[in-house]
Amino acid sequence: MTPNEFQENVLHWFDHFGRTDLPWQQKISAYRVWVSEIMLQQTQVSTVIPYYHRFMAAYPKVQDLAKAESDEVMHYWTGLGYYARARNLHKTAKLVSHQLDGKFPSTVDSLSALPGIGRSTAGAICAIAFKRRAAILDGNVKRVLARFSATDGWPGKTEVMQRLWTLTEKYTPEARIADYTQAMMDLGATVCTRSNPKCTECPLNTHCRAYKDDRVHQFPGKKPKKTLPVKEKIMLVIRNVKGEILLQQNPPTGLWGGLWVLPMVDSLSEIDAICSTFGLSTKHKTPLQPRRHTFSHFHLDYQPIEIDAYNDGHQSKIQESAGQVWYNLANPLLLGFPAPIKALLGDIAINH
Repeated sequence: MTPNEFQENVLHWFDHFGRTDLPWQQKISAYRVWVSEIMLQQTQVSTVIPYYHRFMAAYPKVQDLAKAESDEVMHYWTGLGYYARARNLHKTAKLVSHQLDGKFPSTVDSLSALPGIGRSTAGAICAIAFKRRAAILDGNVKRVLARFSATDGWPGKTEVMQRLWTLTEKYTPEARIADYTQAMMDLGATVCTRSNPKCTECPLNTHCRAYKDDRVHQFPGKKPKKTLPVKEKIMLVIRNVKGEILLQQNPPTGLWGGLWVLPMVDSLSEIDAICSTFGLSTKHKTPLQPRRHTFSHFHLDYQPIEIDAYNDGHQSKIQESAGQVWYNLANPLLLGFPAPIKALLGDIAINH
């Protein structure tokens, strides 16, 4: 199949079956496309849509996002995961607003120089927002091309990724670049799906090597499996006499960077000591149901323990300026939480 035939088949399919009603396809701008592309990294469209609506309502322009407090930005991101995306989003908004007069650059190289924007995301912004020829290679496009060409190997390997980039550059057209870019993403998301692909509905099936050889499920190659290590923590739900819960903010970088979490310790013997650092003494300690959260590189098994704490005549050392706050479940602050902390606080609110 020639590149021209490939493009014609994909675009003909898009004209009949492509998605045109996604929220970021309305009132297209570089800002709106950029936010959607960052949210869609490793996250499904159905999950992103409500977050996108809320985010754009709060920050309709890049200048609004640039002026926002980081805690508020993280609050609107809570639940989407991969929080470095939100931190980089905020950094880039400030750069674009303050140094680029609120205007996004329109080339792949200049966009890729901004925090959190890789080659594929830059290509999507160029193609969709600026209608400039640029190739993309997100997860959906990798899957389509790996199957179409029967490219062996896990795309996380450099040599496999390079072969797929060569293919996507080869098939990317000059004309109707925005439609073609959306079409390739739609094709992977709705037809050439990870499991149960609808191969008989695919516009490329007559030349798809994986389909012709009945090896569709062998592509793309799987990431080599490894046993994830397990880390264990005790998570402290420290309550004061008002029923408020103590939260502290993580450093801006690292795991759950910049997010608000519950204090954590490694052993029960550390509980009284850490409470005393906050100027608190402990009364009752009640273990809650143990939980697990899985990261890409390890499992976190954590035991929440509810603790009734009081000042006992000491001066409280809780300081918002030091990244500590008493959190009222009935009147919550706009803070950014990791998903497991948000879920735990939600369950505690329901049960009290």
